[in-house]
Amino acid sequence: MPLTGNLLIGQRAVTGTQAAIRAIDPATDKPLDPPYAGASAEQLAQACALAWTAFDEYRETPLERRANFLDTIAEQIEALGDELIHRAVAETGLPAARIQGERTRTCTQLRTFARVVRAGEWLDVRVDHALPARQPLPRADLRQRQVALGPVAVFGASNFPLAFSVAGGDTASALAAGCPVVVKAHSAHPGTSELVGQAVARAVQMCELPEGVFSLLYGAGRDIGLGLVNDPRIKAVGFTGSRSGGAALCQAAQARPEPIPVYAEMSSINPVFLFDAALQTRGEVLAQGFVASLTQGAGQFCTNPGLLIARQGPALQGFIAAAGEQLQRTAAQTMLTPGIFAAYAAGVAALAANRNAQRVASGQAPQGPNQCQAQLFLTEAKAFLGDPALQAEVFGAVSLVVACDSDAQVRQVAEHLEGQLTATLHLDEADFDSARNLLPTLERKAGRILLNGWPTGVEVCDAMVHGGPFPATSDTRSTSVGTAAILRFLRPVCYQDLPDALLPAELQHANPLHLRRLVDGKREG
Repeated sequence: MPLTGNLLIGQRAVTGTQAAIRAIDPATDKPLDPPYAGASAEQLAQACALAWTAFDEYRETPLERRANFLDTIAEQIEALGDELIHRAVAETGLPAARIQGERTRTCTQLRTFARVVRAGEWLDVRVDHALPARQPLPRADLRQRQVALGPVAVFGASNFPLAFSVAGGDTASALAAGCPVVVKAHSAHPGTSELVGQAVARAVQMCELPEGVFSLLYGAGRDIGLGLVNDPRIKAVGFTGSRSGGAALCQAAQARPEPIPVYAEMSSINPVFLFDAALQTRGEVLAQGFVASLTQGAGQFCTNPGLLIARQGPALQGFIAAAGEQLQRTAAQTMLTPGIFAAYAAGVAALAANRNAQRVASGQAPQGPNQCQAQLFLTEAKAFLGDPALQAEVFGAVSLVVACDSDAQVRQVAEHLEGQLTATLHLDEADFDSARNLLPTLERKAGRILLNGWPTGVEVCDAMVHGGPFPATSDTRSTSVGTAAILRFLRPVCYQDLPDALLPAELQHANPLHLRRLVDGKREG
């Protein structure tokens, strides 16, 4: 289908009136057609008004109908076929296989939330029957369920044009919760966003839902983003991006007359702890796994292993040498945008100029524009503890080894870290005591703790946590991946002494939806 460059305000394709953005093919540095004019303040307000008008009807749609809507979105995305793949490759420089895999993940997320909606456990229904004879005071009949917060503003991410974008995890979980969504497309891949946006809009129409359930906006700069956060009809925000961008949205959300939650995933360097016995017995294998994880997708993953922490000694030296040899054979890779490449180059230059960091290995030299040359640096724990610049995230294939002189210093470095999405332990049985002493710190610092694996790769399932303490995320209690992500967009409401005729179906005495409910302190159903 032809790309139009239009906004989607409900079911209407509308031409924006503000400055246009245009995708850049990062492999060639050439602009791609069509241009995408930004939304005006009036058009933004129209999208938010439609979302608000749709909210009360959409949040009470029957569970099966809402689940079918999520399944239909997945079907419509798959129906786009190769057109979606080709456009996403052109806008990101990512290989077709990566985009195909991401399309599968996106549709899996949607279908997973459809399963969650059908099961209804997310409603967390609780019933405490009346106790009229209780002394000294009787108890009223009390019933609780979770309800949707309201329209949600979702910001597409630069590094996942499908899975964290227009119909990605934030959108899927918000729609599953019963919240209409207004998406601000990322300026790096507007054509991909339009194709997916059209698929979502078709699903809205096919399922006969209110048109305001979904809208898609474009805009240069931060005006559209701040406009969405400040619109009083928006009740929550989902964001994946830079620390500065996430912090700006959080500040705007808290400055509103009615503050709202911002679920922002921002910055993480994902420390990997290499223990002595593991390094001694399989250091070369660990080096191979590390370089593969570090350089996957040019290191443009929020869970990229940006920090390695280990005790000094021959085993660590051998690991660094093996990793350096692997790295030197690694070809440079095209990054997502010229802007991301420029930020990466600046971050590498800052490390190279830092007297506390030593470059120990580099990948192969770039052969084209916007290519990431992988880098490995080394520092000592004492220097790391005294230099905040060494903890700054560099988005791309660069990592820093922190050499410690004792287990106590390893723990000191761990305590010094900011909040993280992941923390990884590579160990053998002989390392268990050292790891056991470190675990309480890591539980306070990270949302996911891995053993003998690598943090790149996030499974979409019930148990996954993709979150962590600040600055990994703005709300450490939440996850943006996995079925618990739906909880971000819900709040509890208690109903006291309402008759069945006025209660929602999930709270009625006969339990007509056959939900699992907590009744008088016991799980039923």
